[in-house]
Amino acid sequence: NCTGLQGFMIFHSFGGGTGSGFGSLLLNRLSIDYGKKTKVEFAVYPSPQISTVVVEPYNSVLCTHAMLEHSDVAFLVDNEALYDICRR
Repeated sequence: NCTGLQGFMIFHSFGGGTGSGFGSLLLNRLSIDYGKKTKVEFAVYPSPQISTVVVEPYNSVLCTHAMLEHSDVAFLVDNEALYDICRR
């Protein structure tokens, strides 16, 4: 039992099926069950240059809608920018 819950931190991707689908479902359930608690989200946004899956844009659009609806604070990181940083 937790007596001092402050909020939730969620780390996921927007492009993949598990990251976008389960991440959206998780944010939805957290909003229903813990409506007043803060939900901070760290997400990796897919890049068209590095994309490996055809449906990444669709997953991203659907996940973005859930993020706007249920997240209090979101930190988005571009996948291509991360890739460039790691390559250097």
